[in-house]
Amino acid sequence: MTAIFEMPMSSETLLPEELQQITGGGRRADQIAWLEAHGWTFVKTRGGDPVVGRLYARLRLAGITPAALAATGGWVPDFSALR
Repeated sequence: MTAIFEMPMSSETLLPEELQQITGGGRRADQIAWLEAHGWTFVKTRGGDPVVGRLYARLRLAGITPAALAATGGWVPDFSALR
Protein backbone atom coordinates (compact mmCIF):
# COMPACT_ATOMS: atom_id res chain seq x y z
CA MET A 1 0.00 0.00 0.00
CA THR A 2 2.94 2.36 0.40
CA ALA A 3 3.17 2.63 -3.39
CA ILE A 4 -0.02 4.70 -3.44
CA PHE A 5 1.68 7.27 -1.20
CA GLU A 6 4.88 7.32 -3.28
CA MET A 7 3.23 8.21 -6.60
CA PRO A 8 4.07 11.74 -7.71
CA MET A 9 1.29 14.31 -7.41
CA SER A 10 0.94 17.30 -9.71
CA SER A 11 -1.07 19.16 -7.06
CA GLU A 12 -2.66 18.47 -3.69
CA THR A 13 -6.17 18.82 -5.07
CA LEU A 14 -7.96 17.45 -8.11
CA LEU A 15 -8.11 19.65 -11.16
CA PRO A 16 -11.60 20.72 -12.28
CA GLU A 17 -11.34 18.38 -15.29
CA GLU A 18 -10.49 15.43 -13.02
CA LEU A 19 -13.39 16.18 -10.70
CA GLN A 20 -15.69 16.41 -13.71
CA GLN A 21 -14.44 13.04 -14.96
CA ILE A 22 -15.04 11.36 -11.59
CA THR A 23 -18.46 12.86 -10.93
CA GLY A 24 -19.68 12.85 -14.51
CA GLY A 25 -21.02 16.36 -14.09
CA GLY A 26 -19.76 19.64 -15.44
CA ARG A 27 -21.99 21.87 -13.35
CA ARG A 28 -20.96 22.68 -9.79
CA ALA A 29 -24.34 21.60 -8.35
CA ASP A 30 -24.14 18.22 -10.12
CA GLN A 31 -20.62 17.60 -8.82
CA ILE A 32 -21.60 18.48 -5.25
CA ALA A 33 -24.70 16.27 -5.46
CA TRP A 34 -22.60 13.33 -6.66
CA LEU A 35 -19.93 13.83 -3.98
CA GLU A 36 -22.56 14.02 -1.23
CA ALA A 37 -24.51 11.03 -2.58
CA HIS A 38 -21.35 8.89 -2.59
CA GLY A 39 -20.11 10.04 0.79
CA TRP A 40 -16.99 11.86 -0.40
CA THR A 41 -15.34 14.45 1.82
CA PHE A 42 -14.80 17.80 0.13
CA VAL A 43 -14.65 21.51 0.87
CA LYS A 44 -16.05 24.42 -1.07
CA THR A 45 -14.14 27.42 -2.30
CA ARG A 46 -15.45 30.91 -1.57
CA GLY A 47 -17.11 30.74 -4.98
CA GLY A 48 -18.83 27.44 -4.10
CA ASP A 49 -16.73 25.08 -6.24
CA PRO A 50 -16.05 21.66 -4.69
CA VAL A 51 -12.43 20.82 -3.86
CA VAL A 52 -11.27 17.21 -3.33
CA GLY A 53 -7.83 16.21 -2.08
CA ARG A 54 -5.80 14.14 -4.52
CA LEU A 55 -4.63 11.54 -2.00
CA TYR A 56 -8.19 11.19 -0.67
CA ALA A 57 -9.46 10.62 -4.21
CA ARG A 58 -6.77 8.01 -4.88
CA LEU A 59 -7.76 6.10 -1.76
CA ARG A 60 -11.49 6.27 -2.54
CA LEU A 61 -10.97 5.19 -6.15
CA ALA A 62 -8.88 2.27 -4.92
CA GLY A 63 -11.76 1.17 -2.70
CA ILE A 64 -10.15 2.29 0.54
CA THR A 65 -12.24 4.37 2.92
CA PRO A 66 -9.84 6.79 4.63
CA ALA A 67 -11.98 6.83 7.81
CA ALA A 68 -11.66 3.04 8.10
CA LEU A 69 -7.92 3.34 7.58
CA ALA A 70 -7.65 5.85 10.43
CA ALA A 71 -9.84 3.70 12.70
CA THR A 72 -7.30 0.87 12.66
CA GLY A 73 -5.01 2.95 14.87
CA GLY A 74 -2.09 2.53 12.53
CA TRP A 75 0.86 0.18 12.88
CA VAL A 76 2.19 -0.66 16.33
CA PRO A 77 5.45 -2.60 16.86
CA ASP A 78 5.24 -5.96 18.61
CA PHE A 79 7.68 -6.01 21.53
CA SER A 80 6.38 -9.27 23.01
CA ALA A 81 9.42 -11.26 21.81
CA LEU A 82 11.90 -8.88 23.49
CA ARG A 83 13.21 -9.45 27.00
